[in-house]
Amino acid sequence: MRKLLTCLIVLATAAPLVAQDGARAAAPDLEVQRTTGVAGNPQAAAGADGSGATAPDVANDAAATPPEGDTATEATDGVFLDIMPESLDELRWVKRVIAVFSDSPVDPNFRRQMEALRARPDDLAYRDVVVVTDTDPASQSALRETFRPRGFMMVLIGKDGQIKLRKPLPWDVREISRAIDKTPLRQQELRDQGQRGGP
Repeated sequence: MRKLLTCLIVLATAAPLVAQDGARAAAPDLEVQRTTGVAGNPQAAAGADGSGATAPDVANDAAATPPEGDTATEATDGVFLDIMPESLDELRWVKRVIAVFSDSPVDPNFRRQMEALRARPDDLAYRDVVVVTDTDPASQSALRETFRPRGFMMVLIGKDGQIKLRKPLPWDVREISRAIDKTPLRQQELRDQGQRGGP
């Protein structure tokens, strides 16, 4: 099962999945999308109380956007996956994860968060992000056991597996992108790409 899941993740990041819409209909309450993070220890996260992130800085917004020439279609290939992973450990050091939890897919906060994420998928793809959603509290998934959400909750997990944010209300992609861009690993990625990033 782990090998199959790993193969599917690799295929999803290498090429667009043609059967996404059909699979989404088969499992409407579970959805995996490309975002930043990897599962980690909820207790060891920096900024887990929400006080670590600040409002976006317009002056530094150039470093927070993908380079010219990236279209939304190119950037979103593999962003929205249809299979809920049993564990996010295989994404460690590869992807960042945004986990969005709710008790129902019609929760207003859940809908607002998903609309915000879908509005700017190119920004998420540029930051190696996978979005995972879980709207079925009865499923007792491994992600629910790890993060123990109560109602709506958005969690950002870094590539190192540590929780970077834990929010009880929706955040827009710009705020999430700024939080990602402030992490040491993202700063190093930007330096490696020859771009200036961060505050």
